[in-house]
Amino acid sequence: MRQLISGGVALVTILTFSACDADGSAGGDTTGTTQGLLTQTQQEGMAERSAIDVATLGFNMGVAASPVRVVEMSDYGCSYCRQFHMETFPTLLADYIESGKVEWKFMPFVNGMFENSPLATEAAECALEQSTEVFRVLNERLWDDQSVWKQSDDPEPVLRGMADDAGVDIREWVSCMESDRRLERVRAASNLAGQLGVRGTPTFFVVGYPPLQGALPLESFKEILDAVYADASTGGG
Repeated sequence: MRQLISGGVALVTILTFSACDADGSAGGDTTGTTQGLLTQTQQEGMAERSAIDVATLGFNMGVAASPVRVVEMSDYGCSYCRQFHMETFPTLLADYIESGKVEWKFMPFVNGMFENSPLATEAAECALEQSTEVFRVLNERLWDDQSVWKQSDDPEPVLRGMADDAGVDIREWVSCMESDRRLERVRAASNLAGQLGVRGTPTFFVVGYPPLQGALPLESFKEILDAVYADASTGGG
C-alpha cells in the first residue's frame, strides 16, 4: 500500500475525485515552512521564498504525537468541501483523530471562486480567536447552512447571526471583523495554497505523501489512513 500511496502520478490519477476547481492561482510571494508537508521537489522549488509559519495557521485536532498527520485545505464556499465535512469527516474524527491515530490540521483558505467565502472565512477566524469551542460550533454551522450565507446578497448580518448563535462574545467578534485583525491569517493560508499548487478543494496533504484532491469516499480515505498508520507504526514512515 505504501508503494501505491507514494507513487505520485498513480495516486493523483486514481485518487482525484470531485473538487471545486479554482479559476486562478491563490498565490502571492510567500511560502510555507512546510517541513514534512511537501515533496523534496516542492521544497527545493520554494526554498528561495519568504516563509509562512504553518504551525500558527489553521485549527489543529487530535494529538500532536499521533503517527499520522493530515493537513486539509478547504474553501467554505466549496460544495465538495461541504460534502466531505457532512458525509466523511465525522467518521474520520471519531475513528482516527479522537482515537489518537491522526493529527488533523484544518486550514480554511480562499480559492477565489466564491464571492462570500472571504467573509465567511474571516468570520470563522474571528470565532477561533475567542475559543476553540465557539469555532467548532460556527464551523459546523457554516457547512450545514452553506447555501444560506453563500447565496446571500448581504452575508455580513447572516454571518453575524450565525456567530451569535454559536456563542461568541458578539462585541469582540464584531470588533475583530471590523478591524480585519485575522485577515492576515486568511491571506497567509491562501498564499500557502497557491505556493503548494492547490487548484481544487478540498485538497489533503497526508504528511510525507503526495496530495489527495477532492471529496474522497469514506472507504477510500479510510484505506489510505489505515495504510499510512500501519506503515508509520512499523517504522516505515
